[in-house]
Amino acid sequence: MTETSKRPAATLMLQGTASDVGKSLLTAALCRIFKQDGRRVAPFKSQNMSLNSYVTPDGKEIGRAQGMQADACGIEATTDMNPILLKPTKDTSAQVVVHGKPFGNMGAREYRERYLPEAERIVKEALHRLRERYEVVLLEGAGSPAEVNLKDRDIVNMRMAAWADAPVLLVADIDRGGVFASIVGTMEILEPEERARVAGIIINKFRGDVSLLTPGLEWLENRIRKPVLGVVPFLDDLSLEDEDSASLDGRRFPSASGNPASDGLDIAVIRLPRLSNFTDFDPLFKEPGVRVRYVHSVKEWGAPDVVILPGSKNTIEDLLYLRNSGLEQELNSHIDRGGRVAGICGGYQMMGQRLLDPGRTESDVAELRGLGIFPLETVFAPDKTTERVSGRVAAGPAVGFPPDAPIEGYEIHMGQTSCLKPALPAFRIRPTRLPETPESYHEDGTVTEDGRIWGTYIHGVFHNDRFRRGWLNEVRRGKGMAVSDVSFSFQALRERSFDRLADHVRRHVDMTRIYEIMERGTNGG
Repeated sequence: MTETSKRPAATLMLQGTASDVGKSLLTAALCRIFKQDGRRVAPFKSQNMSLNSYVTPDGKEIGRAQGMQADACGIEATTDMNPILLKPTKDTSAQVVVHGKPFGNMGAREYRERYLPEAERIVKEALHRLRERYEVVLLEGAGSPAEVNLKDRDIVNMRMAAWADAPVLLVADIDRGGVFASIVGTMEILEPEERARVAGIIINKFRGDVSLLTPGLEWLENRIRKPVLGVVPFLDDLSLEDEDSASLDGRRFPSASGNPASDGLDIAVIRLPRLSNFTDFDPLFKEPGVRVRYVHSVKEWGAPDVVILPGSKNTIEDLLYLRNSGLEQELNSHIDRGGRVAGICGGYQMMGQRLLDPGRTESDVAELRGLGIFPLETVFAPDKTTERVSGRVAAGPAVGFPPDAPIEGYEIHMGQTSCLKPALPAFRIRPTRLPETPESYHEDGTVTEDGRIWGTYIHGVFHNDRFRRGWLNEVRRGKGMAVSDVSFSFQALRERSFDRLADHVRRHVDMTRIYEIMERGTNGG
């Protein structure tokens, strides 16, 4: 490249001392800050392991966090931002998604020994394309860079930083305890050239008086010879997506509204072992007078007004879990008492008469009896549907749905579902990539004639404000409660959250030094 050629984008990488330390949100914060400062910025994570995914405008699947970060940048997400996505199907195997399309299912050893050399080429090429298109690329690592058993074939932490010539900010979570040990231990395990690449430390999720932390920060800087660039206080009640369900373990329930079940609606989401796209329910957590909680055992069931069967990466095995745990019996009793149920994607598939997997696409079970709620049959096959969709409510006021309410969302599923006899559809939708013609629409989902029970393939259905409010008010009417006239736009709330997060990080992180580190790194310093 000549001196007059366009310089590739500046790079900066966030790595963590562990998983769930807040790398994704801090990366999103920096994405929004650089956007606010007039930089053309894009996110990048070479390899992501998550069941919480995002569909790009061209119908490809990437990690949800990179889609969210692209939104923070104000740009459309592409698969170059997350070229490899691993979606666990069992404890030791995962579906490998390459540039948004399934490549195949692999065990951990097979992936590491056979596929990682090819993966290295793929992620380097994706990063190169991003650096040609943008001024700044913010890279996010995965897990910890100090996993000594994985470092020799790493494509997501320190080797990725070297390929990108990216200075590294090391993020640690003080809320989980042991923050100084985790930072010092990580730095000790790194090789000398890796330690040299670490340009500074960010301590995240702090609660309390930061002045009491000062002696520890001074000790830390003297010990590791790296600056602490900021201590970021815990920021609650953000309307932004978490990367994976590990974050649910730390989430404080009940919902953000804080209303006990006796004062409002009680919605129970069944926490399946292979729960996917749990961000479907984020808007419900923001609704006043609504309590949302996750249940994974009979003892947590309580007396919900609504039960939601969420998406699943392994519908058959999660249905077996439902059956063997006793939750299926609780669900049936709930229905018999007149309770309401909603199923999303894999949860919708479970609601049919039977699930067929002749090619063992999802599990080792060829056929399984469904919950028997709807006259449906689902057949799993290797082809995967990934589409952004839009349309309208089809069932309408006859079942208590808001009439003709607009719907937008996305589909991600392996199975294809058909009706064994006529059933009432819930929505009429089309892939957004197709021209809007009568022929581009198709029926989606099923709903009972009284509207108490419904299911759909549409992820993000509750993000549609008019539909969500109308459905919740119908549930309230069924309980003899007053309907709510509270109205808010979840998308507008999300945009405000990006700005709030960016302002918060600006206040507590030395952005001047971060800019200096980033510019110095791209100049080879």
